[in-house]
Amino acid sequence: MKKLFSILIVLFIVQLSHGQSNQGTLNLERIFSSAEFASERFGPARWVENGDGYTTLERSPNYQGARDVIRYETRTGERSVLISAQRLIPQGRNQPLRIANYVWSPDKKKMLIYTNTKRVWRQNTKGDYWVLNLENWNLRQLGPRFEPSTLMFAKFSPDNSKVGYVQKHNVYVEDIESREIKQLTNDGSVKIINGTFDWVYEEELGQRDGFRWSPDSKRIAYWQLDANGIRDFLMINNTDSVYSRVIPIQYPKVGKDGSSARIGVVNIDGGSTTWMNIPGDKRQNYLARMDWANNDELVIQHLNRKQNTNQIMLANSASGSVRNMMTETDEAWVQMHNDLNWIKKGKAFTWVSERDGWKHIYEVSKAGEAKLLTPSAHDVVSIQHLDEKSGWVYYIASPDNATQRYLYRSKLNGKGQAERVSPDDQSGTHAYQVSPDAKWAIHTYSSFEKPATIDLVSLPDHKTVRVLAANERLKKVISQLTKTPMEFFKVDIGDGVELDAYMIKPHDFDPSKKYPVLFHVYGEPAGQTVLDRWGGSGFLWHSMLAQQGYVVMSMDNRGTPGPKGRDWRKSIYGQIGILASHDQAKGAKAIINKFDFVDEDRIGIWGWSGGGSMTLNMMFRYPDIYKTGMSVAPVGNQLLYDNIYQERYMGLPWENADNYRDGSPFTHAKNLQGNLLIVHGTGDDNVHYQNAEVVINELIKHNKAFTMMAYPNRSHGIFEGQNTTRHLRELLTRYLKQNLPAGPKQ
Repeated sequence: MKKLFSILIVLFIVQLSHGQSNQGTLNLERIFSSAEFASERFGPARWVENGDGYTTLERSPNYQGARDVIRYETRTGERSVLISAQRLIPQGRNQPLRIANYVWSPDKKKMLIYTNTKRVWRQNTKGDYWVLNLENWNLRQLGPRFEPSTLMFAKFSPDNSKVGYVQKHNVYVEDIESREIKQLTNDGSVKIINGTFDWVYEEELGQRDGFRWSPDSKRIAYWQLDANGIRDFLMINNTDSVYSRVIPIQYPKVGKDGSSARIGVVNIDGGSTTWMNIPGDKRQNYLARMDWANNDELVIQHLNRKQNTNQIMLANSASGSVRNMMTETDEAWVQMHNDLNWIKKGKAFTWVSERDGWKHIYEVSKAGEAKLLTPSAHDVVSIQHLDEKSGWVYYIASPDNATQRYLYRSKLNGKGQAERVSPDDQSGTHAYQVSPDAKWAIHTYSSFEKPATIDLVSLPDHKTVRVLAANERLKKVISQLTKTPMEFFKVDIGDGVELDAYMIKPHDFDPSKKYPVLFHVYGEPAGQTVLDRWGGSGFLWHSMLAQQGYVVMSMDNRGTPGPKGRDWRKSIYGQIGILASHDQAKGAKAIINKFDFVDEDRIGIWGWSGGGSMTLNMMFRYPDIYKTGMSVAPVGNQLLYDNIYQERYMGLPWENADNYRDGSPFTHAKNLQGNLLIVHGTGDDNVHYQNAEVVINELIKHNKAFTMMAYPNRSHGIFEGQNTTRHLRELLTRYLKQNLPAGPKQ
């Protein structure tokens, strides 16, 4: 009996330790096929009554999958169900509408509900819209005569009486009470695009919603794009039917002209459009931003083809006449932003410029006279809120650490020092949704190893009023993982250049042994990898690799968009793929020389999109350093990417032909020596599959061995289809283990 009891105790201990081991050990199934690491949801939140309250969506206790609209009193936290899911059941149905997003009318008496959405390129921007009247609880669909899920960008008129929207490239206005629908444009087609944008405007200028209500609700200003000059890029869908289907994409490649764009104003009662008389060749310039300055004028940002000159114009909406208020120029490219805000009753506006070497906020008069508002020697990342009544501008900045983000404020008169608002004891990344009265903010805080906490804070003292989403469950799960030590550090590559970097080490790290290093890379002006914020599944996958015996590192080279000053960001101009490769290689060599635990015979690198291109460049240019590379969705030849992005950072191809060629990975494919995996989705409308094919052809030409994985009909994110995300990560993990063995060596 004693013996049996002892055996049972041993078995219990073994099972307990096994359970603890599983709890601490990451695997692909836990990360990518379960909800174990899902973050707590909050929002979308909307401020009401100048900040006295806010609304959000919460799960309905009565209808599975549906959500109630909840109101909270900001100061007291008093909760009330403003709109129960039951109120959102259309007549003749038995289930509430699933709210994808919602917007309040200006008088807060009506709610616009966005539902039944469909994806357009990257985001779900088509769907159905419904209006709920909170006074009589009438719920009705907008545009019921149209096909389901075909309305775009519906929004209330400022006087609360109408809603404007786009349907099949035409602009419409619908009267909420009478239900009368008026079609304001009639020429919308595949090639004539009213009220929205083509692929490249959306992807590279961040433009999707292409119309604006006038403040007096009498007119609508809108973009019209003529895509007749753009050739279609043809993708092929081979899997959805017995016969293949061709998918045409309007896509201007590098060196090709884009759509012709113009801006017009039309009366909501109908009639002809008044077009703004914007000078210049419409196919050699971009209309990057537009909005109403007042009831009579539009403010337009007019960008030249090279994107190094931005003219800020005022256009008379009645006559179409245009005058230039200010011109922003840069020897490289001008930074586009959305921080033009009117102040002083429309007599001036705020503007963010790098003209003095830092991204600073300026007050600009209608005569173009600029006054510096943030004289401190550091970058403004983005304006968060203008509190003109109290004389403050709130913005995101991080003067001392480019991997982090904090809330600051400065006086609107330009006097005094910048004040940090974010707490000193919360190192990491902060984001804010500031109330209209600037007394409150919905605040999100995270760091590299710490999931986000969302709380309501008072401003400017930044005291927590209440926690909105603590993510306690997720934080507990993270705390139970076997710890993989992580640290940020600097890499000195000479000539006064230091790169921000991080590393994640194995849990049982022994500095006397040699470890394989996997670099995660991006390296282009569109993003940073070295950020002190929660990274979700990407961070967890890197931590899993560290648990299995890899040291995972990343470095941000010059040209990445950190708040380090204009020269840091613009140094990459004209040499995409060249300068970044140089910096990454010098950084890798510096790391090999600095850390004795780095096994220089086991150096790997991987990246996605621009990071996929960088991976190829590193494998081809520096085969003596990198032994294994995994390149996902890379640009193989820069001439095959879109004109707006590539020309912004490289200049025009006929002016910089040598660097276009030298910066493209396929040029150097003949130098491959190590192990290379190329992954691409055949349905990638962003970086076309032909980029992989061009590189593959070069590798074949030079008799180079490599591995290739094509994901049928997957887009740039390679996530469509059952089990795709996990399958891709399984592929990367398996390839890494097979070609860059994990674990320490003596």
